[in-house]
Order: sequence, then C-alpha cells, then structure tokens
Amino acid sequence: MPPVFDRLEAGLPYPLGATWDGLGVNFAVFSANATAVELCLFDAAHNQQTARLTLPEHTDEVWHGYLPGAAPGLVYGYRAQGPYEPENGHRFNANKLLLDPYAKRLVGGIRWSDTLFGYRGQSQKADLTLDRRDSAPSMVKAAVVAENFAWGDDRPPNTSWSDTVIYEAHVKGLTKLLDAVGERDRGTYAALGSGAVIDHLRRLGVTAIELLPIHAFLQDRELTKKNLSNYWGYNTLSFFTPEPGYGVADPADELRTAIRQLHAVGIEVLLDVVYNHTCEGSELGPTLSWRGLDNANYYRLIDDDKRRFANDTGTGNTVDLSHARVAQMVMDSLRYFVQSFHVDGFRFDLGATLGREHSGFDPGCGFFDSLRQDPVLSRVKLISEPWDIGPGGYQLGNHPPPFGEWNDRYRDTLRRYWRGDAGQRPDLAKRLSGSDDFFGVRRPSASINYIASHDGAPLADIVMYEGKHNEANGEDNRDGISDNLSRNWGVEGPSADAAINTMRERSKRSLLTALFCSLGTPMLLAGDEFGRSQRGNNNAYCQDNEISWLDWSLLSGDAGKSLLAFTSRLIALRHKSLRGDKFLHGAEIAPGFRDLDWLDERNQILSEEDWANSQGRALVMRRASRRADGKVEVVALLMNGSEDTLDFHLPDTLGWQVLIDSAEPALEPVNLDGPLRAVQSHACVIVTTTLDAPP
Repeated sequence: MPPVFDRLEAGLPYPLGATWDGLGVNFAVFSANATAVELCLFDAAHNQQTARLTLPEHTDEVWHGYLPGAAPGLVYGYRAQGPYEPENGHRFNANKLLLDPYAKRLVGGIRWSDTLFGYRGQSQKADLTLDRRDSAPSMVKAAVVAENFAWGDDRPPNTSWSDTVIYEAHVKGLTKLLDAVGERDRGTYAALGSGAVIDHLRRLGVTAIELLPIHAFLQDRELTKKNLSNYWGYNTLSFFTPEPGYGVADPADELRTAIRQLHAVGIEVLLDVVYNHTCEGSELGPTLSWRGLDNANYYRLIDDDKRRFANDTGTGNTVDLSHARVAQMVMDSLRYFVQSFHVDGFRFDLGATLGREHSGFDPGCGFFDSLRQDPVLSRVKLISEPWDIGPGGYQLGNHPPPFGEWNDRYRDTLRRYWRGDAGQRPDLAKRLSGSDDFFGVRRPSASINYIASHDGAPLADIVMYEGKHNEANGEDNRDGISDNLSRNWGVEGPSADAAINTMRERSKRSLLTALFCSLGTPMLLAGDEFGRSQRGNNNAYCQDNEISWLDWSLLSGDAGKSLLAFTSRLIALRHKSLRGDKFLHGAEIAPGFRDLDWLDERNQILSEEDWANSQGRALVMRRASRRADGKVEVVALLMNGSEDTLDFHLPDTLGWQVLIDSAEPALEPVNLDGPLRAVQSHACVIVTTTLDAPP
C-alpha cells in the first residue's frame, strides 16, 4: 500500500522547491499575493489526485510545509488561492494545477486543452472570465528528486577566454543523423558525450560546446496544430529541469554523464538559457505555473493597464528580474546547473531584457550585480545576446564585465565585405581587431565573433541563397529576416555549375579564415565546418527534421572533407599563433613593424584618404609580437574582397611563408618565392615571418 499523506508540518521557507532530507520532504514556494497555497499529491501514474493539503505556514512571502515520510518519486503540483482580477494584475485560479517553479523532474507532459487556460476562451469578456474546470488531467506534474551522481574527479576545464573557441549546437540536431551513434541514443544527451562526437570536436579543435536551450520547454499549441514543433526550445516550462525529450531513461544523469565525458577531454559545456520570458505567453496564454502563483510579481505588467503584459521579448511576456524573488529564482537556477551539472557557463537569450529596471536598461541593475558578486556564478563564463525588441533594446558593448556579448556588427560586416560590398574597410578593421569601439574598456574576448548562428542562415546558405525560403514554417515565408547579407554567386540554391561552386567554397573558407584570425572569441555554428544547409530556411526554429539536423553524410564527399580539414587547420593555427586578448594600438615592436598595422595591397599604410575610399576592397591586417626567445613573429592576413586577382606586395628583405590560402584549401605551408603574393578574387591568405629584433 502506498503511504497516505493527510497532514503537513510547518517546515521551512528555504530552500525553495521540494527538498528531501531522508525523513520527509520540505515544500516551499513564493507568492506574495496568494491567500493560500495548496500542495496536491498524485499517484505514481500521475493521473489521480490523492491528497490536497494547504501549506500551513507563510514566511516572508514564501508558503511552506513539511511532509513527513515523503520520499523521492512523489508526484505533486500546487494550487493557489487568491483574487482573479486581471485588471489589477492578479490571475489566481485554484482550479488550475500549477507546476512548481523549482521542479527538478517532470512527470507526464502537457496535453493541450482549453482547461489549461485560466479564463473562458469563448466568453465575450475573454480573459476577464474565470474558468472553473480542473486542469490537472491535462497538466504536467513535478516529482521529488534525490541526487547522488558520482562525479569522481571531474574538474572544470577552466579554459581562458583567449584560448576559447565555441561550437554552437543543438542537442538533438547534432546527432540525430549520426550513424556512428547507436540508434537509440541519437539526438540525446547520451550521444552528446559519445566517442563519435568527442572525436569530432577534438579533431576540430574547439574548446567549448554551447548548447541551445536544454531547460524543459513547452511545445506551442499553434505549432502542434501545424504539425511543427518548438525545435530550438526558447519556450521555457521549467528552469531547473533538463528537457526530458533529450533523455533515454534518466535525462538528468545522462546530461551529467555527457558533461563529465566532455570535461575529461578538456571541453567546456555552456548552456543557452532563456530567463527573459516563459512559455505562458501573453495575458491570453495558459496558466501553468508562474501566472497562477503570482502573476503581478513574476511578470512585468503595463503600469497603467495591469491586465496587459510588457512585451520587450516579442513572446508575449517579460519576466520581471527587478523583483528580488524572481531574481532569486534565476540565480538559484543558474547555481543549480553549475553545482549539480558542472556547467561551465551560460549564454543569456535577449540579455538586454535581463538588465531592464523599470526605467529601462541599466548595466548596474540588480541582476547583473548579483551575478558579478556571486561566489559561484562570477567564476563561470557569462555571455549575453545584447538586445531585445523593447525601447532602447540594442545594448551591444554596454554590459558590465565579465560578460561576453554576441557581436552582430561583426557578423554583418564580414558578410558584407566578403560578398563584395563597397565601403567596408574601416568597419572591417574594427571588427577584425576586437571591436574596441564597443569593448575598449574590457578585452577583445568580450566580443563573441561569429559568421552564423542558429538564428539565421548557416554558412553554406550564406553563399547559396540571397533570399529566405521559409515556406516550410507555415507563415507564407513572412517570418525570418529578409536580408541575409548573402550572395548566391549566380544561382539561387544548389548548382551544378563548377565555377559557381568554386566561388561558394572559396567564400566559405574566406569567412572562416577571417573569423579565426580576428581578435575576440570565435564561435562556430555546428555543421558549418562541413557545409550543412537549411535549404534556404533562415528561421528554422520549428523544423525538427532534416532541415535542421546535421547531415553527417556530407563528410563522405570531397567538399565536406576538404572544408572540415581546412577549418581544423585554421583553429589549430589560432591556438598556435593567432589568439590574443589585449587590444593592439600600433605600438612599435621592431623597426618598421608595430603590434598592429593596416596596409593595402601595395604594402602602404592606409591614409585617411584610403580609408575613405569606398571602392577600396583590399586590406592587410599585420600583427607583430615578441616571442619568449626574443624574436618577433609577424603574421599578416591578406584580404581581397574585389572581383579581380590582386598582387599583394610584402617587404622584400624578409622570407615569408604562406600558411593558408582560402583559394587553395589543400595548400601546405610553403615559402614565398619573392615579395609578391597573388590573392584571388574574394580570397584571403595568411603569411608569416620571423625576424630578429633589438631588445
């Protein structure tokens, strides 16, 4: 017989969530405006409610109670009593079962039904009319957990920012089509830590894998009606639970095992996290957790119309991190994934939203200050997507240290230059040298440099499509950005024309070469190293299929093999000679050589007139640094964004070696015979020399 629970003791208000102590479980949940909170228990099959107990104590706006004899595996949810007054920001409805915001394991799933909404959808008054139907049969539940994972001697790699190379990947999409992984494990956390994935990452040379959201997320009702899905996962249902759909038997421990395996070979794991909004949507969305517990405090509401939600995120709601308990929830979630899963850092989706106080974005906001002083979180990597759609939402360069920031200005400038746009040299120089116009008070590593990310077209499509082709998303191709800053080289989509394909492959290699030669932290989108395509879809958020999954069969072809080998060489060269985390300002290193020089193809320092010449498309970035043995190493990136082959002049008194030529991917390092190097159209070449220098 299962135990019968009919009473709650007082318990404690901390920690929040359900905490097993070996003798029972303490339950604690925040709500400042509820008049009562009830703990609902369910049978093991999570179908039948077996008890409904009122939490007996209320301390500092936390409702709490202790259930003697309860153990891990107990299935539960909450119901909150209080006013249903949308016009005052309150949406309490005790008929709706609520997921614990601190749930660490989910049982069952959401079965879409009108009962999940707190209001009568058919009423003329819409969300002003209370719905009295019980949502429990359609609602996901939480289960109490006990954690005893054996971490052994696992240690964080602690890779320095200057050595970091990030690989952005989707847990499912990375391995769903990877034949080297067993069929059962493909697309799961287990595959993430497989030998096949680890071998590929090591061969490539990346030091960190950044995973698209793995917090448990909701499948949108409207997408499911279209037989689509929320593939990317930016629709959080639980901030403390790994997405169950990526698991086989025990998702949480399978994720921990993968992280331990990646750490064993020195690869960090970063999580893309979504704290700016939740899956509950606008005022017309479902009541699943936060809305039913304390809508007025969890969400930012319109000051003069509290029925409505502020929508700085474009998703219908905005989490209010200016509230202490809400910020605590986010901080607790972050610490939980660092301490319980050994995660090495986070990329914050729409990070500008997290920095919003009621007066607008504030780099000194309470949440940022909390992160910066936290003894756990201040030691991991923190990266922000520095924008949202709200007023003053573009905040590139305005986050405080130690944040890194996704640099879309870098992405856009490099795409424009390499497709042949005029007038790009001044901005290109800024981006290649670390974007000190945005990050000058920090270090170049604060600039997260990328050519492509999950949000947009992958590298192969940037050189294959000039338009977007998002028809599969079911929105008549209206969604997604309209300008990829791309060039198809003469044909929209795949081509059998050898000349077109030659230019496409060269362009990909030129973009990658510039990326890994730049000061800053490079990020590579998974699959770009072997040419994956999304068939022109630049907004594949709802495509859980071959459009989004990595096509590993590309590595059986010559083009895929060649691009992977080329990318691996670039990353190895970066680790050896191209990294650095200090801004360079033209300090003399040796006679005639400064730490950073900008020249044209004639080997002439660019004048103000040259910089202003919008038709100038040749540029040389030359860096010099003193080695430990006293010699000076010089590395130059020769870039030709024009339509013609150009001869680049080099100092003829030195012996130069060609390391990389994006027009000749198989070229091995070779000594240059003479002071000229021909650089083909839309190609770039890396050359180096060593010289003695006086102390």
